[in-house]
Amino acid sequence: MSHIVTVQTEVRDPSAVTAACRRLSLPEPVEGKAQLYSGPMSGLLVRLPDWLYPVVIDTVSGSVRYDNYGGAWGDEKHLHRFLQMYAVERARAEARKKNYVTTEQSLADGSILVEIEIGGQS
Repeated sequence: MSHIVTVQTEVRDPSAVTAACRRLSLPEPVEGKAQLYSGPMSGLLVRLPDWLYPVVIDTVSGSVRYDNYGGAWGDEKHLHRFLQMYAVERARAEARKKNYVTTEQSLADGSILVEIEIGGQS
């Protein structure tokens, strides 16, 4: 039996952030401070392609802060792709902890289907 799940992502797992960056060929995330246009921020810094400022992730609160000036300082599709990959990596990590098997399939609409096999059933 299969189930459809909708995930609202809070970014709290530094390992999944690193794994998502690797899969997207982004620079390794680093803990630090960044001067965004709106002011200084501290957290895990993720550099997205062609973005003026890094994304700043507070893994304690799960919040993601960024300044892209409505797309003028960075295309939001890169942020959405990163968050999607973070959610995939987080789900896979949780499944591995329970020795479940995961498979992925990229769909035509850009989404990713992650199947988790529990005790021989998907």
